[in-house]
Amino acid sequence: MKKLIFLSLLSSFIGFAQDDLLNEIDSIPQNQKVESAFKSLKIVNLESTKLASKGDFYFIVAHRFGFVNNGFDDFFGLDNANTQLKFLYGVNDWLTVHVSRSGFQKTYDAAVKYRLFAQGENNFPVTIVGFNSIAVNSELKKENYPNLKFENRLGYVTQLLISRKFSEKLSLELAPTVFHENTLRDILDENNMVISPNPQDNTQYAIGIGGRYKLTKRWSFNVDYAAHLNRANESIYKNPLSIGFDLETGGHVFQMHFTNSTAMHETGYLGQTVGDWTKGEFGFGFNLVRVF
Repeated sequence: MKKLIFLSLLSSFIGFAQDDLLNEIDSIPQNQKVESAFKSLKIVNLESTKLASKGDFYFIVAHRFGFVNNGFDDFFGLDNANTQLKFLYGVNDWLTVHVSRSGFQKTYDAAVKYRLFAQGENNFPVTIVGFNSIAVNSELKKENYPNLKFENRLGYVTQLLISRKFSEKLSLELAPTVFHENTLRDILDENNMVISPNPQDNTQYAIGIGGRYKLTKRWSFNVDYAAHLNRANESIYKNPLSIGFDLETGGHVFQMHFTNSTAMHETGYLGQTVGDWTKGEFGFGFNLVRVF
């Protein structure tokens, strides 16, 4: 029932946006490839349909601080920081690859992002980009889990990123997602009993939605959200919601935001977000994107 309600609301939202913005759509040239709908490679947490240009090399530093609800005890979360370092390269204009390392569960991940269709090309109405990643949780130790196997550390993600640039100011994106987590699902103790039985299916489904609204030449307002579609009723995890601003300054983009997610790689923020916005469980974060 939750899924049907969400999908109905989502369909209504998309229909409303299209009807309300017909006059802005007319400003997009027909039969001409549209410039990228987003200025940064991510909206906030959610991957955008932007790809690196051929030969461009990016270095990205991302931080997520602790939740603000603890007040001065940890200086509104600033005492607790989770960092991700990412290296990204444009193999050509339609293919981008990256590798990164995150403090969250000491995770390493690698990904490819590839353009399938471009908005405006042959009058195609949207841009469609594929995204696939694999993550390795290196926090798990063999001494704690004697039967630990390498595959127990792995998580996989497949996304289809669908965006439309409605005008020079407004861009929206939809991201149907499938992800699979092996971590801690099948690890057995010395008695061959499953450790911490988890009612959550290994294979999970989500749908992300995000957007960008350009405020000035250099500033934009960004938001993204992902609804988990088959989360177990017993789960402690929440849907990630992030709200913030982008600042374009020459050779880099500085993204500042508030989010209830500590993790920055896909399986982490989609499947293991714990913050509840209604309880003040969100924190400040930023992504610093530098291109060479």
